[in-house]
Amino acid sequence: MILEALNYAATWPLTSAGQRPFIRSSVNLWARANRCRRDWAEHERRTKAAILTAAEGCRQKRAAVILGSGLLRDVPVVELSRLFDTVVLVDLVHLASVRGWISAKRLTNLRLIERDLSGLDDLLAGREAEPLSFLRQVPYLDFVASTNLLSQIGIGVERRLAGTTDEPRAAELLPRMVQAHLDGLTQLAAQTCLVTDVSYRVLDRHDQEHETVDLMHGVALPDSREEWDWPVIPFGEESLDYRVVHRVIAM
Repeated sequence: MILEALNYAATWPLTSAGQRPFIRSSVNLWARANRCRRDWAEHERRTKAAILTAAEGCRQKRAAVILGSGLLRDVPVVELSRLFDTVVLVDLVHLASVRGWISAKRLTNLRLIERDLSGLDDLLAGREAEPLSFLRQVPYLDFVASTNLLSQIGIGVERRLAGTTDEPRAAELLPRMVQAHLDGLTQLAAQTCLVTDVSYRVLDRHDQEHETVDLMHGVALPDSREEWDWPVIPFGEESLDYRVVHRVIAM
């Protein structure tokens, strides 16, 4: 708890006022990732490999953008910084621990942007969501990766709408946000890579399935290049009797 508190306190002055409410969830994720590092290692390795394979296929390597850069545990950021002239990391919050790691590695061609990539505000205002439209302003953009982000958009929006007058609209808004993200990637002239968990299962110690949830909210995705399981919540993390396994795709 002491390390979490220190990370939170150090991140607060580095984060814009509008994004500060999201620091707590980022710190919680950082703590869980440290606790579950052995169970998450294969997922992180495969995510990095999928991104790097796609990036290496770019004809030109000027600017790369990582959407949902998070803790950088699943992003081959050192390799990308060597491949590209500029690498832009986009997320709601960039923790002090992440910033410190970047400084220690002396990755001087990285740029950090705080941004809500959900498109929720536009939809609530009656506008069509174009959450990736800002990418049109990135000069010499050759590569974009969406990294374990798409499912988190829906989860974050459900939390944000909980208890509000807009909560009943969640079932209608969530598929539209998923589709807007997919459309935004498809419309880019740059090479893209999408890695996302698409569903999860709650399993007991006998591998009996007790629940399954569609994290894409009914939106159909194109065929993937790879698929694998990610034990996001292993036995003992929340329960001694149940674990939660996410299905991940890369395309």
